[in-house]
Amino acid sequence: MRSHLLNDTTAEQYRRSVTDGVERVAAKLAATDRPFTGITVDALSPRIDGIDLDRPLHDTTAVLDELEDVYLRDAIYFHHPRYLAHLNCPVVIPAVLGEAVLSAVNSSLDTWDQSAGGTLIERKLIDWTTARIGLGENADGVFTSGGTQSNLQALLLAREEAKTDTLAKLRIFASEVSHFSVKKSAKLLGLGQDAVVSIPVDHDKRMQTVALARELERCAQDGLVPMAVVATAGTTDFGSIDPLPEIAELCEQFGTWMHVDAAYGCGLLASLKHRDRISGIERADSVTVDYHKSFFQPVSSSAVLVRDAATLRHATYHAEYLNPRRMVEERIPNQVDKSLQTTRRFDALKLWMTLRTMGADGIGQLFDEVCDLAREGWKLIAADPRFDVVVQPSLSTLVFRYIPAAVTDPAEIDRANLYARKALFASGDAIVAGTKVGGRHYLKFTLLNPETQASDIAAVLDLIAGHAEQYLGESLDRAS
Repeated sequence: MRSHLLNDTTAEQYRRSVTDGVERVAAKLAATDRPFTGITVDALSPRIDGIDLDRPLHDTTAVLDELEDVYLRDAIYFHHPRYLAHLNCPVVIPAVLGEAVLSAVNSSLDTWDQSAGGTLIERKLIDWTTARIGLGENADGVFTSGGTQSNLQALLLAREEAKTDTLAKLRIFASEVSHFSVKKSAKLLGLGQDAVVSIPVDHDKRMQTVALARELERCAQDGLVPMAVVATAGTTDFGSIDPLPEIAELCEQFGTWMHVDAAYGCGLLASLKHRDRISGIERADSVTVDYHKSFFQPVSSSAVLVRDAATLRHATYHAEYLNPRRMVEERIPNQVDKSLQTTRRFDALKLWMTLRTMGADGIGQLFDEVCDLAREGWKLIAADPRFDVVVQPSLSTLVFRYIPAAVTDPAEIDRANLYARKALFASGDAIVAGTKVGGRHYLKFTLLNPETQASDIAAVLDLIAGHAEQYLGESLDRAS
């Protein structure tokens, strides 16, 4: 079995195996004509259930043949221009190359003696990102597994900086359309169920600062502690961006930690045209960024950034076998001192390879393209009497629903939209997401592929309308 270990004696085998895998994926990408095959759980499960993991195939070629049947053939391909569902981006080639390198070398980014140059590359990228945000010379941060972990760590720091022993008094303020991880983080941090105060949003799905001010005042009057305000720069459902400058003013007034969840909107940091949409982010105490959303990086690639590097001490623990305190005095850079994780992948290499190949302007141009496409798509939907669109896009998300001319029952319209989404997914011709607005079912385009064209949007709208009309016709037949 030593023949499968990657080392100096198996380098040629490694080259052949990886090349074989890459060629198969490349062939699959080149031949993919729709984002999904439409396979069902019931059809795919028996294939995987029938594999005996205690009877290995002993040959990577045979394993790749098997993988074609259980994964590659029916995978959901985000690179296809009619994948319009979730915050999944097509990835850039330099980042995929970085993924191959980091997996083979397998550095662990917790300590210097496991990563060396990897540690310094990650720190350089953190400095680059904090400079793009404008957090100042004392800023710092660390790569994480994703936005949920980044938000959790930011709120952990905010909790500790609030300096109270009575957790029940702590309050977090976030808009009613903020990410679910805010409430999840509050629970994980030992706060009460009522710790997260939901702030209403305006017509554009942006936090109402008048309502925020009112809740902050009420918090002070009730003897409670305003632990943090979570502003969102790119909500998951709408791509809406909260009024960051006004929120920053209120946080300063009430002495409250300001966290900006820019997991989605961080692409604007590289934008050549729309950077002003996140003006005010430079006043945050902490920021979440997901490079694997709007920087076109493979999952996972995320970071939490802070204005004051000293606040990261709240995540620091020392273990004699790993990062004893003497290493701080010796100025040995151990990233585990800043992280909630111990063993951690060198995900920063993917962004490094991307910046060194394409540059920030290259990333920004791609993100600008999808933002511009969203505005074009909004015009298409707004002009189409078959659909109702919720808000003009701030980033690259469109929320809408099919409205049949002859049906007025909201529940029946809900069912028609749900059916259309499921039928579209089952066909594999396109994939769209869904959400609720005002208790009603809506559909969602999340546009993160610069290869998607307005013609794709128009075609998918026609498919949605066709499926909805089919459902309503069958519904009328059943009722008659």
